[in-house]
Amino acid sequence: MAISFVSTDKAPAAIGPYSQAAKVGPFLFASGQIPLRADGTLVEGDILAQTHQVFSNIQAVLAEAGGSLSNVVKATVFIKDMNDFAQLNEVYGQYFGDHKPARSTVEVARLPRDVKVEIEIVAYIEA
Repeated sequence: MAISFVSTDKAPAAIGPYSQAAKVGPFLFASGQIPLRADGTLVEGDILAQTHQVFSNIQAVLAEAGGSLSNVVKATVFIKDMNDFAQLNEVYGQYFGDHKPARSTVEVARLPRDVKVEIEIVAYIEA
């Protein structure tokens, strides 16, 4: 089975030796997205603002691969402070609505660029 790599200029470029996403058959494995704008500048502010930017990036990567949030089957959320969980959940729910992919949420000591949130997803996108 062939692996293809997904890249879009509508989301920030990878800041290391990895790709924005890899597609294997119908599965898309997207790298964690942090609240960087497509031009690489950081969204400062609270967990709400940062989570909205993360979802903007996820949607851009999904669109480039021919999918949308409705294709997401698993999300992994890394959060700097579990005290922000309720606010993060509020924004998360706005994007997924009734679609409820499996999810893990983990509080971590530190994230790249000292952001408050990072989210990675797995999606099923049929050709």
